[in-house]
Amino acid sequence: MAQSILDKINTLISANMHAMVDAALQANSVKVMDEYVRQAEKNLENLEDATVTVGGSVKTLKRKYEEISATAEKLDRDIDTLLTRGKADLAAAAQADLNTKQQLAQEYYEQWQQQQAEYQKMLDAKIKLEAKLTTIKQEREHLQALMELAEAKSATVKTIRSLNDLAGVGDDDVRRIGDAIRARLDREDAELEMSSSRLQGQMDDVLEKGTIDAQLEERKKRLGLSGSTGSTA
Repeated sequence: MAQSILDKINTLISANMHAMVDAALQANSVKVMDEYVRQAEKNLENLEDATVTVGGSVKTLKRKYEEISATAEKLDRDIDTLLTRGKADLAAAAQADLNTKQQLAQEYYEQWQQQQAEYQKMLDAKIKLEAKLTTIKQEREHLQALMELAEAKSATVKTIRSLNDLAGVGDDDVRRIGDAIRARLDREDAELEMSSSRLQGQMDDVLEKGTIDAQLEERKKRLGLSGSTGSTA
């Protein structure tokens, strides 16, 4: 379900704003932009619901992984104790239990990471769609105002000039309006790409720091420098 929503969101994100403006200018109506806004808002709401669900799943899997990892670590220490006390049979049973728990911990870890990656994709898509939706709404208002201005100008000119004098004036105005809007859209596209690039860089930094922290924590455990629990090897 999450992937289906992401597909719809990505389609909306990749929608050609220039084409929408062209269609609106040709029809002298902003209805095509209004339809995009309706679809985007509806899918954004669905994405937010799905993101909350996936985010909850991420927390649940992380908690289960940490719990079973802590249990496995204690069991690992208990096996050493049993062996030092000559309880080989109990140690063997405990080792079998440890193997099962380590496998389960690995499964939880893989599911957690998979859901975390999906969660990040959904957050990224949400930010991008919100940015594009804001741009479309702004350009919709600009276009509507400019259309009204062009229409008013045309009506005024018609009252003081002959039809021959008016030839081509409306077309030039619409063309100039379209060029101005396209220039703004080009700038909005560039700013969106920059913000997306910065977001990706921040995500990469966070994920890299998390990996390093986990590695250092594991070393502290092996060296007896920390009493906290973490992932199993």
